[in-house]
Amino acid sequence: MRYYPNYFDDFFNDTKKQDTNTVLRTDIYEKNGYYQICMEVCGIQKENIQIELKDGYLKITATRNIDKEDTRVLRQERFTGTYSRSFYIGEGYKQEDIKARFANGELFILLPTKPVKHEEETRYINIQ
Repeated sequence: MRYYPNYFDDFFNDTKKQDTNTVLRTDIYEKNGYYQICMEVCGIQKENIQIELKDGYLKITATRNIDKEDTRVLRQERFTGTYSRSFYIGEGYKQEDIKARFANGELFILLPTKPVKHEEETRYINIQ
């Protein structure tokens, strides 16, 4: 397994400044010409996850809301609100080149290690 410290530097350095409860924990692998990004999104429904591709940045936003109406919270250790991660993957990726799937509380994003061509407008990635 090879590690690329410079490729995702901004991605990892930003997390040191954030509260670890509000960060989507992520593993990144390279295999067979693809990067695989695996994120923990436990307790978040697929409909509350958005993946955005814009200006070479891949941004993942997830929202966890717990209905507290008519409920007295005795203890709350889990973060509610919006989680967000973004990192620079380089320009040239197209929406169609990036695949995402959601299973068992994890989000899996697969993208080729080499982009195909430049895409300027914001595109959203469907989660299967």
